[in-house]
Amino acid sequence: MTKLSVNVNKIAVLRNSRGGDVPNLLKAALDIERFGGEGITVHPRPDARHIRYSDVRELKAAISTELNIEGNPIPSFVDLVMEVRPAQVTLVPDAEDAITSNAGWDTIRNAEFLRDICARFNDAGIRTSIFVDPVVEMVEAAAACGTQRVELYTEAYAAGYKADREAAIAPYVEAAEAARRVGLGLNAGHDLSLENLKYFAERIAWCDEVSIGHALIADALYLGLENTVQLYRRCLVR
Repeated sequence: MTKLSVNVNKIAVLRNSRGGDVPNLLKAALDIERFGGEGITVHPRPDARHIRYSDVRELKAAISTELNIEGNPIPSFVDLVMEVRPAQVTLVPDAEDAITSNAGWDTIRNAEFLRDICARFNDAGIRTSIFVDPVVEMVEAAAACGTQRVELYTEAYAAGYKADREAAIAPYVEAAEAARRVGLGLNAGHDLSLENLKYFAERIAWCDEVSIGHALIADALYLGLENTVQLYRRCLVR
């Protein structure tokens, strides 16, 4: 079964909007684990508009499932990852002022940089994953960078799902097959939801992990956090 890692950034956004510690991020993460979440994902940004570096340290000390830290490997991010030593680091090429991640790496043009970063994290025992668009050449070049996994950027799949889910999934199946062929593990994330997750998991059954935050937390406002985590997990059962 594909594992569900819950991105808790939106919980931090709500907390930060009023200051203080409500909702409590650490309690929410521990509850997510208790409700069946198999990992916690965070994406700290330099402006700390949601997850703070201090949150990352507290989460690593408290949770029992895998911690996945996403972000652009700028020096401060690299230092944080090396200090915290999460189970996984996902390399994302987002600008500092980006609202959310909006593109995968060009793993050909940035090969030397990515090789150096992956080697540093791998030597520290941290699994690396490179965020890529569903393009076979980018997946294959990621393998040459020394990463253990790639994460497919699924916004295009989610956007095209209603109109033609078969056409929307096709490039992702091709990219996922390329990852398997070159020996890479496979993650996926961005705009996956209760509407489109089950079909994705059925068509790419060898996906190791999905990372879901925005849709899951939004659903939890209506359905409750415990129920929502379990509904998402059911989408991944095959």
